[in-house]
Amino acid sequence: MKALITAGGRATRLRPITWTVNKHLVPLANKPMISFAIEKIAEAGVKEVGVLINVGDTEIEKALGDGSAYGVSLTYIEQTGGPMGFAHGVNLAREFLGDEPFVLYLGDNIILGSISRFIEKFEREKLSCLLALSKVKDPQRFGVPEIKDGRILRVEEKPTNPKSDYAVTGIYVYDKNFFEAFANIKPSARGEYDISDIHTWLIEQGHPVGYEEITGWWKDTGTPYDLLEGNALLLNERSAWSVRVEGEVAAGAVIRGAVSIGKGSKIGPSTVIRGPVAIGSNVKIDNAYIGPYTSIGDDVTIEGADIEYSMIFGGATVRPGCRVIESLIGKNAVVERSESVLPKGHKLIVGDNARVEL
Repeated sequence: MKALITAGGRATRLRPITWTVNKHLVPLANKPMISFAIEKIAEAGVKEVGVLINVGDTEIEKALGDGSAYGVSLTYIEQTGGPMGFAHGVNLAREFLGDEPFVLYLGDNIILGSISRFIEKFEREKLSCLLALSKVKDPQRFGVPEIKDGRILRVEEKPTNPKSDYAVTGIYVYDKNFFEAFANIKPSARGEYDISDIHTWLIEQGHPVGYEEITGWWKDTGTPYDLLEGNALLLNERSAWSVRVEGEVAAGAVIRGAVSIGKGSKIGPSTVIRGPVAIGSNVKIDNAYIGPYTSIGDDVTIEGADIEYSMIFGGATVRPGCRVIESLIGKNAVVERSESVLPKGHKLIVGDNARVEL
């Protein structure tokens, strides 16, 4: 069995963060988001993995390499033809996938636990397709199955009136009938080949389509608040960490709970850090409180700050002199007190789709 991870798209809902970085490389708990998908696939024993990328994208391969660091072999496949839907992307990978069953994993999804049971059920019940489902509050954002007597009757993409409170998550298992289904569906009104139409076609043609409910958490990281929640979930999952300190912690600093501090980092004496918190390498923190569910990338400087439930990306400088919560601070960004420079006042350089609260 092989696997295919989607890592294309433009992630417009995450701008301005994704103007300069591929969404799938956005760090959650200080690791590229897509790395969690690769780890789940590797844990399930799948070793050959295709990564579907935008045309001309070199950043994903530069970040992930050949996959050996994860115990897999990575093959990069460009999604030519423009944004024509997930099903179209999978069809582009047909030569790589061949005629064997495969796992499709959307690279911006994170889950708790293993995907092995999905593969095992697919094989045990001799299915053509297995869908991983999760109950959600807003099913109209997703593909939604209509279920009767434990069977999926059809799947509707982003319905106005959902037939259930289940969402089809970003984890699927298919056999080669996927490609016959693709050859027989038509683009939606949006001009995209919807993955939900693949599922409905398989069902209508009598191919066995099963499902398995995700019993732990599952997160689709489609919005800034989804990123923050995903970061928190991953930090919490690793809350069994003991305190891991590879940098310098001055006398007087207080470290509580699950906290990791990378090499070369320096924590000043007037600092309290309460985990779960992930701090990268060569970070300088002084006269600050860093609260739970915060991740801080490499080469960040934080002074005179009270930060909680936030993500601070590499190279940022944060000297706000105030409390910062539920925030995303991008690479090399500067956040500082308006009183520290003249003329006094709030000075803003705000990109498209940014949100600022003063």
